[in-house]
Amino acid sequence: MGEQRMKRPNVVVFFTDQQRWDTAGIHGNPLGLTPNFDRLARYGTHLEHAFTCQPVCTPARACLQTGTYATVNGCFANGIPLPEELPTLARCFNEHGYETGYIGKWHLAATRTEPVPERLRAGYRYWLAADSLEHTSDAYRTKLYDNDNNAVQLPGYRVDALTDAAIRFMDERKELPFFLFLSFLEPHHQNHRDDYPAPHVYRDSFAGRYTPPDLAALGGNAQQQLGGYYGMVKRLDEALGRVMDALESLGLAEDTVVLFASDHGSHFKTRNGEYKRSCHESSIRIPSALYGGPFTGGGTVRELVSLVDLAPTLLDAAGIEVPPTMQGRSALPLVRGGGRDAAWPGEVFVQISESQVGRAIRTKRWKYSVSAPGRDPIADSGADRYEEEFLYDLTADPYELTNLAGMDSHRQVADRLRARLIGRMVEAGEAEPIIVPAPARSGGQRKVYAEELEE
Repeated sequence: MGEQRMKRPNVVVFFTDQQRWDTAGIHGNPLGLTPNFDRLARYGTHLEHAFTCQPVCTPARACLQTGTYATVNGCFANGIPLPEELPTLARCFNEHGYETGYIGKWHLAATRTEPVPERLRAGYRYWLAADSLEHTSDAYRTKLYDNDNNAVQLPGYRVDALTDAAIRFMDERKELPFFLFLSFLEPHHQNHRDDYPAPHVYRDSFAGRYTPPDLAALGGNAQQQLGGYYGMVKRLDEALGRVMDALESLGLAEDTVVLFASDHGSHFKTRNGEYKRSCHESSIRIPSALYGGPFTGGGTVRELVSLVDLAPTLLDAAGIEVPPTMQGRSALPLVRGGGRDAAWPGEVFVQISESQVGRAIRTKRWKYSVSAPGRDPIADSGADRYEEEFLYDLTADPYELTNLAGMDSHRQVADRLRARLIGRMVEAGEAEPIIVPAPARSGGQRKVYAEELEE
């Protein structure tokens, strides 16, 4: 059995909602919120530069479950069910003898507060979930639905309730290869009162203690809500520790691949009227790490990795052939190659909806984003004409406070990035668009030289 497990490792996805990358200690947060994630990253494989490919709930989740971009899987906005015919993570693991299970927030059936019918569960065989968990539950009132769509009330703070259920799932299947997707709502806000309800013990523990530089400069509602947000992150990290401890006690720690990731970040109403749906680091950059199997001792991957790459990465690590429909790339070669691969893309591609019809790329140095004015950001998945909106030099301006779009000093940079963005859009299955340059302006910046353009 031990040999069989080594050949077919268990896989656990620990998935949070709306978690900024800089909540983690390994990314410089000084509050000690994430010792378990930091340990996972330090002794496993840290995806230092991980990004969502669609900064809103349903599209991000569809991209992760299918390994495809939102315009391909069709879930480019909230409220669109995941198509039933697409290859998904669960279906791939099912075909290879895995017990598959889903616990927590789904947000891929458009049933909102109603149970998710089996045909809309993307192949997961064990089910304890709610489509829109933020609308069926509260911090201390966790309501989910089981395989037969019976309502189930779980005791405890919501993070703990889901974690208890996950540990039971793993314990009952410890003799079988299993794939478990554990999907939390935290640290997402509680919608009906626009609040971040931390567990009571942490409600006031972190208020006013640390504000990331972008939020300190731009305001928003961070001062009102960061304390609760950080308390949620702290309890999530404790839950991660409990999952890892359970795997250790079950003798599965080294035979189980654990992925930590989030669907997107949060900019606390600084970039638009809510928390995400923008091209900025606070919205698209996420914490991510892997542990177990080939990822133990894998070090730090410094290439830019997208959420769309994580599905093929998990399948590859389990020795399962990646379906040709998946547009992401397995990051496993980056681990084996010491974090360097000449064939790996030099940028991540982001599609933006609901706040705007937008597109962006992020390279190691540059952020370039365009928007399609006049298009319906809910109804239109894309456009044939865009206008330049944002350009940031992340080396000089890591918190994206100075927009360089249109500046004559950076026209060559924008032109190069425009070509790269169009290339990524076409590669992702979109028609080649027209991108109109931003209005020219003089900004007092020095001209960027040719050797800097490809950074």
